[in-house]
Amino acid sequence: MPRNRQLAAEATGPLKGVRILDMTSVVFGAYATQMLGDLGADVVKVEFPGGRRGGGGDIMRWAGHGQPGGPEDLGPIFMTINRNKRSVLLDLREDKCKTALRKLISTSDVFALSVRYEGLKRLGLDYETVKAIKPDIVYVHGAGYGSEGPYAGEPAYDDLIQSASGLADILPRTDGNPTPRLLPTLVADKVSGHFMAQAILAALFHHQRTGEGQFVEVPMLECITSFGLAEHLYGHVYDPPTGPLGYPRVANPERKPFATKDGYIGLLPYTDQQWDQFFAVAGWGDTFGKDPRFADYKTRVKYIRELYGLVEDVTRTRTTDEWLALLKPLSIPVVRMNRLDDLMTDPHLEAVGLFERYEHPEAGAYIAMRPAVKYAATPANIRRHPPRLGEHTEEVLGELTSE
Repeated sequence: MPRNRQLAAEATGPLKGVRILDMTSVVFGAYATQMLGDLGADVVKVEFPGGRRGGGGDIMRWAGHGQPGGPEDLGPIFMTINRNKRSVLLDLREDKCKTALRKLISTSDVFALSVRYEGLKRLGLDYETVKAIKPDIVYVHGAGYGSEGPYAGEPAYDDLIQSASGLADILPRTDGNPTPRLLPTLVADKVSGHFMAQAILAALFHHQRTGEGQFVEVPMLECITSFGLAEHLYGHVYDPPTGPLGYPRVANPERKPFATKDGYIGLLPYTDQQWDQFFAVAGWGDTFGKDPRFADYKTRVKYIRELYGLVEDVTRTRTTDEWLALLKPLSIPVVRMNRLDDLMTDPHLEAVGLFERYEHPEAGAYIAMRPAVKYAATPANIRRHPPRLGEHTEEVLGELTSE
């Protein structure tokens, strides 16, 4: 079960002392800046008053429900991707707020944005204008589409990027159902967030070496297309193509957790020896060893659907615990399949303390996942609860007058 934790007193990560001015929202940019906040950066999240239909700030504040009687502006997804940030509420229709934002820019190392660029120009927040305020600023724009292409400036959300990048075509290629389908996770947003965090770190490294800032564009479509095609470009890597698009081992309806007598296991014999050992343990060694379709890796990939179908015939003959006891001593890759409900009691995740329980002063108890990567010398940590809308406006603006 989640361990009870207190907030860390101060940043210990490698970005301690770096200020990131964050004008991102929803998932893509917010996920990226939280990762950098975990690494020690002072992330100042700039939010705006709501219109006639909204409560204001990041729209993810209002998705889902918190504890009964708790604040409505701390929805569950917002809570998960906005810790280690300070929220400043600015109405850029007011001159004093525009002045405050310019001062914030002048004190920041990074300006991360996910507003469409034409909108940023209208606000006077395009790169050239911001560079005039802070010449060495690292300006990172999270866009839907690269600025040099015909889709530049069009709106982009996870559903759209999965559709445009080819991800929605992977399941049809896998199971034969021609209906395109979106993967049921915000994969385009989250992976693009990792690209953005990487981009900011690389630009900061360049700044450290040279003193130069720069404009960095992180376009979702390009990021996710390259992500999806890392394996699925496959036979089209070569010109002319030597085979189809789609990696056959992965685009295979039989690639799934395999049923046992009482549950499911994740199982992947990989080497020739592991396959031989697996079928020998199952008592099918002679049958498998004499089948030319499975003689070596290259041939197995060609007949991978048939092979995986054969595997499930075997795994159904024993319980999950029996398979774990048989296969782990042979170093055959195998794991018990977890349902989402099982994750907080998984013995490994419990031992490493991935899930932590905190007490938010207004929202009550909540579960966080600690930073997953371990740094021996500069550990990431959690220092701030996800902020209420505008919670730190006076604090941050007060710092500007004293700097």
